[in-house]
Amino acid sequence: MAVLNIHERALPVPVAEAGALIDTLAGDDDLLWPAGRWPAMRLDGPLEVGARGGHGPVRYRVIAAVPSRWVRFSFTRPVGFHGFHEFAVFDATGGSTLRHTLAMRTRGLARLQWPLLYRPLHDALLEDCLDLAERRLAGRTSYPARWSPTVRMLRALASAGLR
Repeated sequence: MAVLNIHERALPVPVAEAGALIDTLAGDDDLLWPAGRWPAMRLDGPLEVGARGGHGPVRYRVIAAVPSRWVRFSFTRPVGFHGFHEFAVFDATGGSTLRHTLAMRTRGLARLQWPLLYRPLHDALLEDCLDLAERRLAGRTSYPARWSPTVRMLRALASAGLR
């Protein structure tokens, strides 16, 4: 199954300011990833080509990066996820746009796991991520994301499984 999943947010700041958030990903002072609500993104080294890591059960490696503009990660797990996800920032009228793109093909069991488990959680995480970016750069979030009942249930099940 082919998957293209895009989340983006208009931000009232120049590209350089929005791009600076990307540069903090997976670091000790990560300003973009909502680690307080989700498993933290961690890498085995600096955010540069070759670094490996992930968040929760999702694993990847950095395959391309342009400081303060773009970083792309290639999936290494879960099994059946073949593709990438990336953060990028673009010039836009009145400021910039921060975009997260996930593009992959799923195979085997991942064809069921993506739509039933991963996609709802992924979408909620990314909207929380963009809310955080907007709060940091604009001082507020125009339309804060809300978790769906499905996301709340999946998180509860995951928490119960960890106990």
